[in-house]
Amino acid sequence: MGDNCHYAEIAFFGGSFTAIDRNYMISLLEAAKPYTDMFYGIRISTRPDCIDREFLDILKSYKVTAIELGAQSMCDSVLKANERGHTAEDVIKSSRLIKNYGFSLGLQMMTGLYRSTYNQDIYTAEQFISLKPDTVRIYPTVIMKDTELAKLYHSGEFVPYSLDASIDLCSKLIIMFEKSGIKIIRLGLHYSESLIKNSVCDNYHPAFKELCENKIFYNLFIDKTRLIDKSKPFSVYINQKSLSKFYGQKKCNIINFTNMGYQFKTYFDNTLSKYDLYIK
Repeated sequence: MGDNCHYAEIAFFGGSFTAIDRNYMISLLEAAKPYTDMFYGIRISTRPDCIDREFLDILKSYKVTAIELGAQSMCDSVLKANERGHTAEDVIKSSRLIKNYGFSLGLQMMTGLYRSTYNQDIYTAEQFISLKPDTVRIYPTVIMKDTELAKLYHSGEFVPYSLDASIDLCSKLIIMFEKSGIKIIRLGLHYSESLIKNSVCDNYHPAFKELCENKIFYNLFIDKTRLIDKSKPFSVYINQKSLSKFYGQKKCNIINFTNMGYQFKTYFDNTLSKYDLYIK
């Protein structure tokens, strides 16, 4: 990787790092130890109920720099229904402890969980913001074959969000975290053939984040042109880096706006934030 190492992290993901056998955890940190000075830091993910001062002392001694918690929801009823094994209070306590120790805090949430609602997902985001994490990851729930969630789905007890509903929700979450200065480092699941082959229900999209960003600009445009006379042409100003987001995937936004009868030209104003526009 050369000089790029200084911008990359060593990461232990795919499980709950502090919940595995302690000797095995330390052996992994020992394996990474000779390389820590070459990289930006070490990032781990773990459960909110598997953090205490003893663990944090160990992680600090091995130069771990960032800890992500698989919080998923801040509603105890949702956590219990999905058998997460931790509470919202666990998330709060662990988050504060992590920040007090000087680690970068990351929080992971899942939208559309069993027994969750739109308002509860918004509430989870609000609670995350109050904890002031450095980063968040947002994972819309995807049902996999031969799981308890799949059984609930097939029985009709669990009705997942449609793709459109998930896009509508997550487009709002993007703005909430953006306004709070919290970086979203992942939105949607990584594409894999296995995911496509083994998922149930048609609510996964490989370009999910792009669709959410398209929705942000669709909503902005509609809101800011409510009082515009459609018979008269006007100008739309956006940041140049936001052009593809404004146009939409396969120019879907532009096509929709044109079909609605709007007449406009697009111009650049790079003083605008990436999720903003104005009409002139």
